[in-house]
Amino acid sequence: MRLKDKVAVITGGAGGMGLATVERFLAEGAKVIIADFNDATGAKALSDLTAAGFGANARFIKTDVAKEADVAAAVALAVSEFGGLDIIFNNAGVGGAIGPVWELEEAEWDYTFDVLVKGVFFGIKHATRVFREQGRGGSIINTASVAGLSGGCGPLAYSAAKAAVVNLSRASAVQLAPDHIRVNAICPGFILTGLTHPSQKTLEEAGQFMDNMQPWPHHGRGADIAGTALFLASEDSGFVTGEAIVVDGGLTAIGPDLWNRYGTPREATMTKTRLNRGTTGAANTTRELKK
Repeated sequence: MRLKDKVAVITGGAGGMGLATVERFLAEGAKVIIADFNDATGAKALSDLTAAGFGANARFIKTDVAKEADVAAAVALAVSEFGGLDIIFNNAGVGGAIGPVWELEEAEWDYTFDVLVKGVFFGIKHATRVFREQGRGGSIINTASVAGLSGGCGPLAYSAAKAAVVNLSRASAVQLAPDHIRVNAICPGFILTGLTHPSQKTLEEAGQFMDNMQPWPHHGRGADIAGTALFLASEDSGFVTGEAIVVDGGLTAIGPDLWNRYGTPREATMTKTRLNRGTTGAANTTRELKK
């Protein structure tokens, strides 16, 4: 088992890529704190994991990653319950503000960056404090996106936030290297989760739709990200830091133009703006644009 007796915190761990990683880490011998905003999915995840025989090594804590005290509490729970911390996967995410740049509201922009960037900063900050005190290094993994690597691969605010995560990961890797703390980002492409599939489609229909979005014959799954996270969490990646690893089935290799590929209006031509709150349990909102 590649993570035997290691302790991890995974934000956004109650669903999608996060839950797939929780399951993989537990199977590899880790003890895991599931930190997620959604109480209902958190309780279900913990119940399912307990039924599968992993209950002794898993805990859930409700966490709003935009609040520093919540992230600090998740890290502290790892220490109090399992005796330390070896890995943090700053994975919690939302779609955020979607619409023309001249129509986005300040509060919508702030919400997007609070979850996607500030939440990662808080995770790096508080995990690093524990890692430095323990004196044995650690692994920090951040969820970025192919949207953060170029224009045209996602909504504007989301793309800007994910670009920030990529550079935050690289800058942190340089700063923390003397303490043997590795920092890397994962840049997913089309991964079918509750966050990414269009609300008007079933999950199965959305998966079939996404199968044609990249050269690889089928869309990405949470397990694809979990496998990459396992590599970055384990000693197999002991000399890997400051990297943004793309997991996208060849999407960026063909030069994505996702608005056209989706067959959806570009943000500049939208008649409504949306605020996507992902799988937090909070309602998404739509606002009609003024004509």
